[in-house]
Amino acid sequence: MVEPVEAPSVAVIVVAAGSGTRLGATVPKAFVEIAGRSVLERSLRSVLGMSEPAQVIVVAPGEWMTTAESIARATLGAASTYVTVVAGGDTRQQSVSAGLAALSDSIEVVLVHDSARSLTPSAQFEAVVASVRATGAGVIPGLAVADTIKQVDWVGAVERTVDRSALVAVQTPQGFPRTVLVEAYASAQTDHTDDAALVAASGHAVTVIDGDPLAFKITTPWDLARAESLVASAPRMSRTGIGIDVHAFDEAAPLWLGTLEWPGEPGLAGHSDGDALAHAVCDALLSAAGLGDIGGRFGTDDPRYVDARGTVFLEATRALLEAEGFTIGNVAVQLIGNRPKLAPRRAEVEARLTDILGAPVSVSATTSDALGFTGRGEGVTAVATALVWG
Repeated sequence: MVEPVEAPSVAVIVVAAGSGTRLGATVPKAFVEIAGRSVLERSLRSVLGMSEPAQVIVVAPGEWMTTAESIARATLGAASTYVTVVAGGDTRQQSVSAGLAALSDSIEVVLVHDSARSLTPSAQFEAVVASVRATGAGVIPGLAVADTIKQVDWVGAVERTVDRSALVAVQTPQGFPRTVLVEAYASAQTDHTDDAALVAASGHAVTVIDGDPLAFKITTPWDLARAESLVASAPRMSRTGIGIDVHAFDEAAPLWLGTLEWPGEPGLAGHSDGDALAHAVCDALLSAAGLGDIGGRFGTDDPRYVDARGTVFLEATRALLEAEGFTIGNVAVQLIGNRPKLAPRRAEVEARLTDILGAPVSVSATTSDALGFTGRGEGVTAVATALVWG
């Protein structure tokens, strides 16, 4: 069942307006490729991996806005309705300010992320959001400094050794309550090197949580080579997911189940065609890949999905997974209900779903022994599990 989608309360401003001169590239840093995918695309994939939807604001060089929007919409796919691309300014602070001006009214928490930290795990985004909500203050990820730190004078002579126990190397995304960040930017008198410094200068608290070594910043050719090496050597792991869908019967509608029409059977109520088998499979695949759920990806506020067939959702889900580098291993889905009788068309349904997903799909059916919603013949339930590699 496709549920209505609430407007997102989280926004991620992806700062991608830098020139990247130290990288020595012929294009801005955000458009340099890491193993065939741009720095910007890989950054957006990290955002896409968050479990809740977020408004995504990409701040790009003015002459690269069209390219940035194309990358963003291709990467976010069905979630691209949440994307806004704006032109950056001469400084990072000006660029973030431009992003803040594009915030939707529903936003409560704002994350600011440097696209150059393109391998940042999605879990780091979620940890920052959770901490902002828990503390009501600014939150930044950071790593303890491992090297001995020396303070030197203008000619390079060592003056003292700095106590590194109180130092952290700061990363992004940096997260803040919307009102705190907007007010801090509105009152800023000077440029700061990061958002946390600006917020702290305005009198607001900022705390540090554990960062991740993968969130390093790509600045030099060495950093780029390191990122390419990490991407190339990343192991492919198996992941599993589960999906459940429930629909009531609608006598006035045709029945679509497993992407097939079932003449003579009562249909299933829903915003789309009510195909519980297809919807449960989509949820299982999205769950396995960590890409949310069918309601978050294909909401009822999107007119493209009114009365849409299960095939539409399955094909879109497969495209989302493949865009994220996942391969579908196999899917199993079970129908729970008194009708229709699945056995006569089981092989047909399995063949159809297997063809759409490009992976083996097994289908089974059972009843609930006259118990509950399905036992009373009021509708059906479908439960699916999926294995993906990525």
